[in-house]
Amino acid sequence: MELFEKAQIGTLTVKNRFIRSALWLKGAEQDGHINDFIVDTYETLARGGVGLILTGYAHISKEEQPNPRMKGIYDDSFIEAYRHLTTKVHAHDSKIAMQIVFGGSQSHHPDAASMNILAPSAVHNRVTGLSPKAATKEDIKRIVKLFGDAAERVKKAGFDGVQIHAAHGYFLSMFLTPYYNRRTDEYNGDIHNRARIIYEVYQEIRGRVGKDFPVMIKLNFNDFMDEGEGLTPEDAGEVFKRLDELGMDLFEVSATNESSGKGLTPAWTKLTTRDKESYFRDATAKIAESVTAPVVLMGGNRSVELMEGLLNSTKIQYFSIARPLLSEPDLINQWQDNREHKPKCVSCNRCWLSEPNSCVLNKRQ
Repeated sequence: MELFEKAQIGTLTVKNRFIRSALWLKGAEQDGHINDFIVDTYETLARGGVGLILTGYAHISKEEQPNPRMKGIYDDSFIEAYRHLTTKVHAHDSKIAMQIVFGGSQSHHPDAASMNILAPSAVHNRVTGLSPKAATKEDIKRIVKLFGDAAERVKKAGFDGVQIHAAHGYFLSMFLTPYYNRRTDEYNGDIHNRARIIYEVYQEIRGRVGKDFPVMIKLNFNDFMDEGEGLTPEDAGEVFKRLDELGMDLFEVSATNESSGKGLTPAWTKLTTRDKESYFRDATAKIAESVTAPVVLMGGNRSVELMEGLLNSTKIQYFSIARPLLSEPDLINQWQDNREHKPKCVSCNRCWLSEPNSCVLNKRQ
């Protein structure tokens, strides 16, 4: 197999195996509506050769959002502008899917204290300092429906798929994490009870968009928390397998719970040698062996040679990239012309300090 060949995600054909992983751009309007900056950013990525773009997360409820200036998809007023965006992307033979999220207490929004912040249980968040309300069963049903409503809008807006964000300590992810899920009902207990809401969200979305519209998920394989507190690789593996049985079209495998209080994020720094690149490869390869749907390796993908080696020695089929494409939106085209091209990105994470999000190495250009 080759990186620069057509491949399938459910019914969707993509022109190569490169996926632009979701990245919060800090560039939307305060109410979540998009603007020329957002449209130009994604059109530039499409022009740069990436096969599938995953947008930065979009919040599905007006009552809460994890960060300011992120995109929204909480009502029908968004559809027309997103149709304009998807048309621009499709003109360059690229595909685009929207990542959708309900934040919960993993919120860094400056107005979070005045929002309706819910979590599986009323447990103080170690990182954000928020003390959420425990979601009732009625809240859970409403949030599941919100995911379905959002996915239906995504399809109407011309996107090629939807990705559920169930990683990194956000609301869905917290149900998998024993430290934050202390419920005494059917949404806690064994791993499939803790994952019940994720299965319900998937089924709600699938019922809304149909069997031919790709539904994807971003999911942790490990929370890297103290024993008994976090999601373990063993339990995560069971969730991946059950979602595969239900019909999930694509898995993007991530790790670290940013609510762990340990300062761990999925974007690792100091990728100075080849052995430090593609740092989730062993865990992702193991998950790929256990499911039938294609699996995406994210995290530190910097070398064509390494990625193509993994493509042909494991069952990993796709590779997602975020920070290097912020630095060089045409990186995929450059790699196609020169497989030895070394990305300009040095994984410093200073792009997070700018608004909108931008690479510090491009400041003087």
